[in-house]
Amino acid sequence: MSKTIGRLLLPALLLAMLFPCSAIAQGNLLITPRRVVFEGSKKIQELNLANIGKDSARYVFSLVEIRMKEDGSFERIAEPDSGQLFASPYLRFFPRSVILAPNESQLMKVQLSRTEQLPAGEYRSHIYFRAERDDKPLGEFEARVDSGSISVSIIPIFGITIPIIVRIGELNAEVAITDVKIMKHDSIYSTSMVLNRKGTKSVYGDVKVEHVSDAGIKTTIGRANGVSVYTPNAKRNFEMKLKDADKVDLKKGKLLISYNSDSDVNPVKMAEVEVLIDYEASR
Repeated sequence: MSKTIGRLLLPALLLAMLFPCSAIAQGNLLITPRRVVFEGSKKIQELNLANIGKDSARYVFSLVEIRMKEDGSFERIAEPDSGQLFASPYLRFFPRSVILAPNESQLMKVQLSRTEQLPAGEYRSHIYFRAERDDKPLGEFEARVDSGSISVSIIPIFGITIPIIVRIGELNAEVAITDVKIMKHDSIYSTSMVLNRKGTKSVYGDVKVEHVSDAGIKTTIGRANGVSVYTPNAKRNFEMKLKDADKVDLKKGKLLISYNSDSDVNPVKMAEVEVLIDYEASR
């Protein structure tokens, strides 16, 4: 075992319990934390990778560039948009692949270098984690010829990305919540809004929707964690379900919507808006 990278025999379930809000999982790979931000003098950060599946798996890692659309979806790109800066030329990570048994985990090191002459700004790239079963290439098919027929079995390949953000210099950001609407479909309520971002850095936080009764009683009826607006985007159209709307009377009162940084210690309120409920438009 090397001094910098070691296999951890912690159960993956324990990792998920220890880091419920800072972890992200897909395709039996649990990653903690779910984003990396380099600020100040920090040059090395660690990710914990855990196999929460029942089979051994090989995971391959690479850097990719991603554009965020206004609806919050992502697409791969090769060239930066206007105002977008890639972090990949200044990042190294190791290992670049690993085989993990069930409930086994390992640390990944992400290192920042060659930033001394970088202009101030926010630089972003993403690490793509891809799971490969039995070391087969991405998208490989298994074909079998039997009595003149061909049977094809598609091998699933799972992938997930997390952002690596590098901030150089004194950066700032402001957020405003506008265009709030309430919808109802098949007895399920949801709300849509626009998160408007200004400044030189991305924003990342949790959206909380509270109902405020005529008597001033606040009841949380919806929450969405890990909502981001990346540079260079000026806005994001966002929609979420109000899962606990049945606990209140939405024919009365108003909604209080807040957008807070996701810090567990001292979350910062980045935006807040109070809106009257237009129930007729919600039916």
